[in-house]
Amino acid sequence: MKNLDNLELWFVTGSQHLYGPEALKQVAENSKQVAAALDASSRIPVNVTFKTVGETPEEIRSICLEANNAQKCIGLIIWCHTFSPAKMWIGGLGVLKKPFLHLHTQFFRDLPWGEIDMDYMNLHQAAHGDREFGFMCSRMRIERKVVVGHWQDDEVQDRIGVWARAARGWYAMQGAKICRIGDNMREVSVTEGDKVAAEARFGYSVNGYGVGDVVQFVNAASDADVDALCQAYADEYDVVNSLLKGGERHESLRDGARIELGLRAFLEDKGASGFTTTFEDLHGLKQLPGLSVQRLMRDGYGFGAEGDWKTAALLRTMKVMAEGLDEGTSFMEDYTYHLNPEGHKVLGAHMLEICPSIAEGKPSLEIHPLGIGGKEDPVRLVFNVPAGPAINATVVDLGNRFRLVVNDVDVVAPDAPLPNLPVARAVWKPKPDFKTSAASWIHAGGSHHPIFSIALTSEAMEDFAAIAGIEMLLIDENTTVSQVRKELRSNDVYYHDNTGFSRAG
Repeated sequence: MKNLDNLELWFVTGSQHLYGPEALKQVAENSKQVAAALDASSRIPVNVTFKTVGETPEEIRSICLEANNAQKCIGLIIWCHTFSPAKMWIGGLGVLKKPFLHLHTQFFRDLPWGEIDMDYMNLHQAAHGDREFGFMCSRMRIERKVVVGHWQDDEVQDRIGVWARAARGWYAMQGAKICRIGDNMREVSVTEGDKVAAEARFGYSVNGYGVGDVVQFVNAASDADVDALCQAYADEYDVVNSLLKGGERHESLRDGARIELGLRAFLEDKGASGFTTTFEDLHGLKQLPGLSVQRLMRDGYGFGAEGDWKTAALLRTMKVMAEGLDEGTSFMEDYTYHLNPEGHKVLGAHMLEICPSIAEGKPSLEIHPLGIGGKEDPVRLVFNVPAGPAINATVVDLGNRFRLVVNDVDVVAPDAPLPNLPVARAVWKPKPDFKTSAASWIHAGGSHHPIFSIALTSEAMEDFAAIAGIEMLLIDENTTVSQVRKELRSNDVYYHDNTGFSRAG
């Protein structure tokens, strides 16, 4: 997979020659101090590196071109310490391909009321310079995030950190490879889509492979490696007795381990960061890949069931965005409902493939029949998900554009134990309520395969959508169905003509 070590945000300050060398020297020193503080902040998950004070159109264009070609640069943080005439930024912003965040701050938090003079006013002019810069960004129809407040405030650093995660996810999408193992589940619509349009918009490629391509790697796995992986399972999970060495179903565990070794080797061989499978195309495999998919997701791979490559790509992106956070992110499906009048709830699950990064406690490794796919009983991890806030997110292909749909939810404990449900599962209450959420999601064309995250927030997804230049519909505590339908109609008009208005296209 793409190397994500030592990524950087470049800190670029705007000024101009008018203020003279001494003032510009102070601007540079102050900017270095701000950048160093952001770099040291645990709230910002990537390095922040001071690059330059842009004083002329040529310098600004040069640093933007340099950022485009810098492999480790995932975006810019731009701040106008002084007044920075915005026509100077046209050439640079016009060629800049990396996302940027506009930080509207000033060096000192408090005004020195008794000492303030015109020299101080001219030097600390972000209130003036950032508004000038903001006008030019709006004039050029450029999407960006604007964060306002003092650079030492936790809330400001938190919001920069959220955007940095979105920028990191976007960076990981560029050149990513998604392997579609087998085809789409037959006659299913939402898992289909335009792979050419997706690569043009998002930067990742999707290519198909026969199941036999994977089976070659599965069959090549050594008995010694299978033994070692089975021991790792026993060390990491609560393995049911029948699957342990000497148990009557231990050979099924070995089959599951062999599939994991082979699938992992296949993905490494292809340089892929995501993949899909489908239960309708399993020729040569003894089981539907369950445990292997769960563990590959845990390790950061994207996945989509039934050939759902858009979901695989989104999961990989959100995994990268959430890297370093304690909570997890997983492939999911809205499976069935609890429609008691005292409280509507959604039970999310899938046949097998839910990531253990969202597990509450130690997962149980079990084996049960699966009445679909026509193969031997598959091994899988079974667990619940801890209570707390979460999101569901999906990208759908509308033909002329892509839409990101996000729903804020609250995970809750099941009303009672689920001893006869042999899969990983989550129970949640969608915001603002079940009926509004479901109707809004359906009106928006949201997939039945969302990405479920207890690590990320809707703000992170909004930042990602802005970077990607795609539509986003948020369903939260303030949503009404009427408002959603109006927003969708407005978006149809806007995105129909978007190429004529926006540089993002």
